[in-house]
Amino acid sequence: MSIRSKKDDKKTEQERVEERREEVLAAGRKFKYPLQWTNHRVVISTILIAFVIIAMLIIGGWLALYRLGRTDDFLFRVTKIFPVPVASVDSHNVPFSDYLMLYRSSITSIERQSSDRFEEGSMDELRAEYKRSALTESEKYTYAMELAEELDITVLDEEVDDEFNRHLKIGGIDRSEEGFVKIIQDNFGLDKSEYERMLYLSLLKSKVEMEIDEKANETAKKVESLLAANNNDYKAVADELGDKINYQETGGLVDSKNIDGGRATEAMKLEPGQSSGRFISLNGDGYYFVKLIKKTDNEVNFVSIGIPFTEFNKRFGALEEEAKISEFIEINNPNAEQN
Repeated sequence: MSIRSKKDDKKTEQERVEERREEVLAAGRKFKYPLQWTNHRVVISTILIAFVIIAMLIIGGWLALYRLGRTDDFLFRVTKIFPVPVASVDSHNVPFSDYLMLYRSSITSIERQSSDRFEEGSMDELRAEYKRSALTESEKYTYAMELAEELDITVLDEEVDDEFNRHLKIGGIDRSEEGFVKIIQDNFGLDKSEYERMLYLSLLKSKVEMEIDEKANETAKKVESLLAANNNDYKAVADELGDKINYQETGGLVDSKNIDGGRATEAMKLEPGQSSGRFISLNGDGYYFVKLIKKTDNEVNFVSIGIPFTEFNKRFGALEEEAKISEFIEINNPNAEQN
């Protein structure tokens, strides 16, 4: 028989239900709050672990890029997502991805096709040489972008597309885009978008050089005037202008696909005795004029006048002298270490 107080007897049924409800809830809280505390600790622990992992990835990436000098495909892709700098030119950051892109485009074919022909020491020397060249070139491209912004110079997507299509047919070969992209991947270690980035940088730098090099532009106008006055006598122009220009003769027939800045290709379009007029080198490093002497189906004999761009390199050299170029990686030269 249960013992109940008189006070309990006086409670209504609703009051007794409320009391029972509170007892049940109180019992449940004993389990609820410890579980909440445990979940809270799990969340904090997860966040801390995530921070530690991110910190380790950042430190590992920094060591791989800036101390170990790694250039593998994974890090290249990472630098395209996270625009970390490899150097600074006149307070403008040089993208690490541009440096790696230029380096990989130079060394890939050698490592894939010729590494077995070189001793390891020789390969290290080549890698150091190409790294140095790629770093300098990426710094120049960054400076060209700075000047282009100041001069309101742009390169349109259509211009890049046209240049890509021209490369597609270099040597007179009708390649498919798919086949050409495969060649790019095999020889340069780049995909199409990365190759187009290289074309964009080259076109922009060429435009900047044409715009700022008053000396080259004046010399080109002088050559045009003299050729018009002397019936395209290239030798006479060379004698008059001396070291202001570079005069060259092939001395005989050469392959029309000759790698010479586009001179042989341009000469192939002409008839004997005809002059091309001014055009920019495929390397973007100056102007050319060519005059066809003779041609066959696959060979050409021509004379040429070259006018190199000098103003851009002059300005870039001034930045180096003024210590306005800072590099965040050190490229070890095996030869220097041995001396």
